[in-house]
Amino acid sequence: MKHFAGGARLKGHMKHTIFICTLAASLAAGGIIATKTFAADNAATMPAHGGILKRIADKLNLTTDQRAQIKAVLVADKDTLAVRLGAVHEARKNLRTAIRASDANEASVRAASAQVAAAEADFAVERMKLYGKIAPILTDAQRQQLSELQQHADAAVDSLIAGIGPASGD
Repeated sequence: MKHFAGGARLKGHMKHTIFICTLAASLAAGGIIATKTFAADNAATMPAHGGILKRIADKLNLTTDQRAQIKAVLVADKDTLAVRLGAVHEARKNLRTAIRASDANEASVRAASAQVAAAEADFAVERMKLYGKIAPILTDAQRQQLSELQQHADAAVDSLIAGIGPASGD
């Protein structure tokens, strides 16, 4: 087992990893703009990451009209997205339970993992539909910027993974 002398540094890396993965997932969803627009209008009810989403969307220079259009798309799809996201969360909790069960075995974990995959696939389809509704609201330049932000997030995660590297000298 590889030991890390800088435990605090590793903990910081893990927080950064979680942040980057969350950001990458949000960007991939194409709903980051929509989430940001909703957050701007409902700041009191949004979680702390709303500030991050706001900064990203501000980089896209969304107009007031774009923000209103995106918010309308989100409001229309809110219930469906909430159901799909709830299903993903529930499936992940069930997988965690299966992994930690005293009688855990490969078959039970694979079955629970398959449920996560199915829920994530359903959610991905909804995200695709959402992006299909939001992308036409954006200008070509904004869509390009969004793509670049995604690439930057992907590169950050790739770098983080590379920094962890394979264990050696166990």
